[in-house]
Amino acid sequence: MNQFERVAFYTLGCKLNFSETSTIARLFEDGGFAKVDFEDNPDIFVINTCSVTENADKKCKQLVKRAKKISPESMVIILGCYAQLKPEEISQIPGVDLVLGANEKFNVLAHLEKKSEVKVVHDNIKHTHDFIPSHSFGDRTRSFLKVQDGCDYFCTFCTIPLARGKSRNASLAQTIQEAQKIAQTEVKEVVLTGVNIGDFGQGSEENFFALTKALDEVEGIERFRISSIEPNLLSNEIIDFCLQEAKRFVPHFHIPLQSGSDQILEKMRRKYLSGLYAERVQQIKTINPDTCIGVDVIVGFPGETDEDFLTTVNFLKDLDISYLHVFTYSERANTGAPKLGTKVPMETRRERSKILHLLSDRKKQAFYQTQVGKNKTVLFEQEENEGLLYGFTENYVKVKTPYDARLINQIVSVQLTEIDRDGLMKCDILTNFAS
Repeated sequence: MNQFERVAFYTLGCKLNFSETSTIARLFEDGGFAKVDFEDNPDIFVINTCSVTENADKKCKQLVKRAKKISPESMVIILGCYAQLKPEEISQIPGVDLVLGANEKFNVLAHLEKKSEVKVVHDNIKHTHDFIPSHSFGDRTRSFLKVQDGCDYFCTFCTIPLARGKSRNASLAQTIQEAQKIAQTEVKEVVLTGVNIGDFGQGSEENFFALTKALDEVEGIERFRISSIEPNLLSNEIIDFCLQEAKRFVPHFHIPLQSGSDQILEKMRRKYLSGLYAERVQQIKTINPDTCIGVDVIVGFPGETDEDFLTTVNFLKDLDISYLHVFTYSERANTGAPKLGTKVPMETRRERSKILHLLSDRKKQAFYQTQVGKNKTVLFEQEENEGLLYGFTENYVKVKTPYDARLINQIVSVQLTEIDRDGLMKCDILTNFAS
């Protein structure tokens, strides 16, 4: 019998964090602990943190306070990116018992046995070399498969290399084994995730293109989706394979841009300029005009003038893309960005963010409009919501339909009929469920 028996998990941040939390949760369950909900009076709280924005740091502090209110005698463990970057700061948060850096988060059970008072187990990120294969578990519909960790790019706005270390991955064979574990479950769709997944193999004979070809042969998984890939690493051979030859890869790419101004891209130390980005989009849309393309953009980077921002807006207006993820720049310790230009006032950052959010809404509406009347397949989620079921087409159009239990966790042929007032797509079910 464990001294602490019930453990709850909370994940902040990216899909990569979710895959790692699931793996850590399985370690606890294998160790005899019972996984419970956050509100269910657990003995241990494990909070996996993000540090991409200042809000993530604040959210961590709020969660610790909430955890101690739910279960005052509980142990609180903090791990993840924020724990690697600011371990001593976290250890001063009232209620925190254990802080684990990047090297130690997967050894959490061993550290539980040694705990006596507030404890920080932390090492220089340069000493972090191991890759722990991970995948998320618990959602019958899809799983996030971690194929890569760390980053060698050191963009001037980003702390991820300081939090996660150098780019690394398991071998291609080991990654396929992890995918085959998922294939033994009910999961229909796997989302490939990492910090910089296109860097898989780091220039060895194994690379991301070889990985996509190998994953495409994994029986038992019906869809693979690429979560995010740098434009300079999204080669034409990857695009051609995923859109023309692959059996399981869906026509959906999420490609970070960050700025449409070449001047700002150079200050950010990105590995491409806007011309290469436009070429990638054109290549994708030439092969398959129905492909969904998502874009990350940062507003308010130091030195971003009104002219730079207008250049970004006009560049995005002309691109045949489907939606934007808009991030408001926030100052981060130990990054080069604050030294590279005049600080953009927060009010200006917010205004620019609003403009791009409106542009995203228009791009999404226009993309959805091109899909009306077409036949697609939808993977429906497992949860009913007010008498409706929701799901996504292969090209990431969000669809809703009246609840029907036969549709749950099924890939169903549909005809997309109209865009509802809430911006989602309605459909007619074409799959015949008659016995």
